[in-house]
Amino acid sequence: MSKKFYITTPIYYPSDVPHIGTAYTTVSCDVLARYRRMLDEGAWFLTGSDEHGQKIEQASAAHQKTSQEYVDYIVEIFKNVWKKLNISNDDFIRTTEERHTKVVEKVFLKLLEKGDIYKGHYEGWYCISCETFWLESQLVEKKCANPECRKAVEWVKEEGYFFRLSNYGDALLAYIEKNPDFIQPLSRKNETISFINSGLQDLCISRRGLKWGIPIPGDDQHSIYVWLDALTNYISAAGYLSDEERFKSLWPADIHMVGKDIIRFHCIIWPAILMALELPLPKTIFAHGWIVIGGEKISKSKGGYKNLLELIDIYGADPLRFFFLREATFGLDMEFSEEALIRRINTD
Repeated sequence: MSKKFYITTPIYYPSDVPHIGTAYTTVSCDVLARYRRMLDEGAWFLTGSDEHGQKIEQASAAHQKTSQEYVDYIVEIFKNVWKKLNISNDDFIRTTEERHTKVVEKVFLKLLEKGDIYKGHYEGWYCISCETFWLESQLVEKKCANPECRKAVEWVKEEGYFFRLSNYGDALLAYIEKNPDFIQPLSRKNETISFINSGLQDLCISRRGLKWGIPIPGDDQHSIYVWLDALTNYISAAGYLSDEERFKSLWPADIHMVGKDIIRFHCIIWPAILMALELPLPKTIFAHGWIVIGGEKISKSKGGYKNLLELIDIYGADPLRFFFLREATFGLDMEFSEEALIRRINTD
């Protein structure tokens, strides 16, 4: 089986319905996949949903549903939106699917056996919304250091399993230098290098007492945390450890398309995990800019402008798709308004 051009979106967190920021990423990948198919070069386009974690537990409780019922409901909305936007994905991976959870368990055991995962203790300031630990020096007015969040944090002290991320800093820097197209655009590459040079800390990849997650094999007091669970989707969907022929035809991914706010996970943590598994790294990770309104990034926590389905019903799928890729230089932020959308369509 010949190698197909493999392109991915990040898998989206179904704590709420999709907004135009997620549509921007997905349409961008769709256009690239369609272009490759037009050239008869073949393409395999993956998107999906990252369904575990504390935020899902909280959102489902607020809607008086079980976590599974809630993600099933939201995922159907995602799929409906992508259908109306004419997204041509070849697969939709869900982290609650058995084909994924089995691979995550096997990856955990492989890294544990190799010594790249160890059991220890962690304490620090934790933001539930960002699912991130922060040093006290990083907090802003005792709140989350993420400028797009700034929510209250809580002190967490618990036993956990850690991935030896600190072992891979030099290897990552060497790989980035040897492969100039690995991280694009250049500004994100430089940002990644700066972060690695500041020193990498081992990464806690489990949560004790988390009910809505993949239990750690042999230790059901802990669940595998988002970094290892979600990032593994790119290889679990491609057939890693389940369909060797399919995996060889797809991996390494040709492009991981991500928003610029998640480059640390995709340009540092994910490549380090792949190095630990002795797998090839994706050829390119492209971090595009944000869609902003009034200079602020669109996000679920702040409200995502109009419902995507409403925008599609008013203006049509093709005008919206065209606007996403015509309005701004790809890689830079793009200001969105209905006035700008109407002006762009009428002008062009």
